Amino acid sequence: MPELPEVETTLRGIAPHLQGAQVHDVVVRHAQLRWPIPAALAPLLRGREILGLQRRAKYLLIAFEHGTLILHLGMSGSLRILPHGTPPEKHDHFDLLLNNGKLMRLRDPRRFGAVLWHEGDITAHPLLATLGPEPLSVAFDADYLYCATRTRSIAIKLALMDNHLVVGVGNIYANEALFRAGIRPQLAAGKLSRARCAALVQTVQEVLRAAIEKGGSTLRDFIHSDGSSGYFQQHYFVYGRGNEACLKCGTPVRIIKQGQRSTFYCPHCQR
Repeated sequence: MPELPEVETTLRGIAPHLQGAQVHDVVVRHAQLRWPIPAALAPLLRGREILGLQRRAKYLLIAFEHGTLILHLGMSGSLRILPHGTPPEKHDHFDLLLNNGKLMRLRDPRRFGAVLWHEGDITAHPLLATLGPEPLSVAFDADYLYCATRTRSIAIKLALMDNHLVVGVGNIYANEALFRAGIRPQLAAGKLSRARCAALVQTVQEVLRAAIEKGGSTLRDFIHSDGSSGYFQQHYFVYGRGNEACLKCGTPVRIIKQGQRSTFYCPHCQR
């Protein structure tokens, strides 16, 4: 599943092509994604200028004067920038045609992505209203993490993946951040000291920034807007390395299940 670095990389790839452009037309080939694409989207957007783009958690927000287009890549979605007239393929469900001769195309083999429309304050949308802080923002710091976890007995890895606590730290990057902080993923979140919270905030931010710099990870079905793929997976310390030697100490990396997701950790380096 595309995580924050992949979505941020996608945003940076599409923004130069969309910012300030006008929508020429909207093409919907398959409206039934995770939620139905609004039937009136084409007349709503034709001739309208794109004022700005941003990311909130794993949502891409395209701002217009009269509302916001919300995009989510789901489990297998990707966005491509292509010339007008590029023939669609089997899983190409949605095109946003621009007046600059380009189009933005959503490809989503599993159809778990979303194309939604919201008028008014975008932060009040039900999908966004209860989200926690961005992990790369000043709001996510040691004091915040320490206070937010005091009464939580949930494992710290699962807490990191809770979008109400902090957004966008998915499975891959939670594994990597916990390893770099030396924290065992099963540890109850409420048992973290303030010092360990500070270390974890730092490693979460380091891992995410490094992944964004490297274009995210190469994930099944996921490609960037220019057709390329990320290569942060070449820098994994533990993720996907179950039973292999820890790159720091040589101890075999263990693999367990937490919240129906695979967790990788070193029993020697992480306490």
